[in-house]
Amino acid sequence: MKLLLDANISWRLTSVLSEHFGECIHVNKTDLPNPAKDTEIWNYAAANGYTIITQDSDFLHLFEVKRFPPKVILLRVGNIDRKTTEKILLQAKASILHLENGDDGLLEII
Repeated sequence: MKLLLDANISWRLTSVLSEHFGECIHVNKTDLPNPAKDTEIWNYAAANGYTIITQDSDFLHLFEVKRFPPKVILLRVGNIDRKTTEKILLQAKASILHLENGDDGLLEII
């Protein structure tokens, strides 16, 4: 599994998420401009086989228009710290893996 963390997700999660899901990079570690536009992130993820993890509902709108790939994990949990984000993502591991292997393109974590 390949995960791409959006700018609103801490880059410090890349190592722990890599341990559980496989490759994980932060958008700031790509060759995209900083800050990258949502459409640039979307196109990069699609072209490189990444699933986007974000808290930005603009990606929901992109998904509704463009469908997938890429797949999107949308965290609808408000403003939370890195440790809480980590805990939520690890608790959702089964759902995230199902998203990767299933026919759906969107996982909303509430």
